[in-house]
Amino acid sequence: MQKQTLTWLSALLVLAVTLSACSTAAPEATAVPANDAGTSSEATQAPAEEQLSGTISVSGAFALYPMMTVWAEEFTKLHPDVQFDVQGGGAGKGMTDTIAGAVDIGMISRSIKDEETAQGIFWVSVTKDAVFPIISTENPVAEQILAKGISQETFAKIYITGEITTWGEVVGDPAITDEIHVFTRSDASGAAEQWAKFGGGKAQEDLKGIGVNGEPAILDTVIKDPLSIGYGNLNSIFDLSSGDLVPGIVIPPIDVNANGQADAEETFKVKEDAFGAVANGTYPSPPARFENLATLGKPQGLTLAFIEWILTDGQQYLESAGFVPLTPEQQAESLAKLK
Repeated sequence: MQKQTLTWLSALLVLAVTLSACSTAAPEATAVPANDAGTSSEATQAPAEEQLSGTISVSGAFALYPMMTVWAEEFTKLHPDVQFDVQGGGAGKGMTDTIAGAVDIGMISRSIKDEETAQGIFWVSVTKDAVFPIISTENPVAEQILAKGISQETFAKIYITGEITTWGEVVGDPAITDEIHVFTRSDASGAAEQWAKFGGGKAQEDLKGIGVNGEPAILDTVIKDPLSIGYGNLNSIFDLSSGDLVPGIVIPPIDVNANGQADAEETFKVKEDAFGAVANGTYPSPPARFENLATLGKPQGLTLAFIEWILTDGQQYLESAGFVPLTPEQQAESLAKLK
């Protein structure tokens, strides 16, 4: 009897040990499966990158408007939850809207004034372009002008002092008495200010001429009037797809060296030549100039991220849109201002 009891006790002990061992091993059987690297897939999954979202409102210079629409489109491809409201209206409107807090970014195609920075305006340069004189292809002395060019002094006497009033005076032929129809911008315009400074003036208000509202309107006016003279930005006077001048206009060469003739480096018939002259500095400044973005105070958050992108990856889109990219040194300078 005693022997039978011991046998039963031994059997019960073996069963208890077996059950205990199975219970201890259970956690290994339910572990998270390892990935190819031999570690938990949950442990190696990187946290999702924070996505940018919101709306950026922009207004201002007609000169920068086409470029801004490209930047907005490309930035939205990267950040689909970001929306843009981009409007033209001229540099003056862009500055007024920015100071008032009505937009996040103002497009300013001129230098920023001291009184604007005193009102809290912060700005960085993002590209370079230039203002060019334009006349109609039907101008009665277009051939002579393309051969001789027009000196800076002559432009000044047309636009600033008003001393020269006929096309005969421009080409030195008193027998030609056709009156010059001078056109300028009526809206607050960075292009107008640059053109005034080129002629020796200080501000847009120094320009003579009939005011026309907006860049497209002045271009259209010159095309339709054979006796007209006006001015336009590089990206609007050239057809960006073909690289040729917009049909109906020519650029009267600026006789920079005042030798009485239009040299090859002063004559621009295709975008590539004009672009190169602005980029390498052979085209005078003014009317070449930097294009700026202005904000009310230093930009933050989404606005800051967008402007930093413009100054880095966004520079790649400038040339195809008719703008000159910043040099690496100029990029670094603008980026440093944002820090």
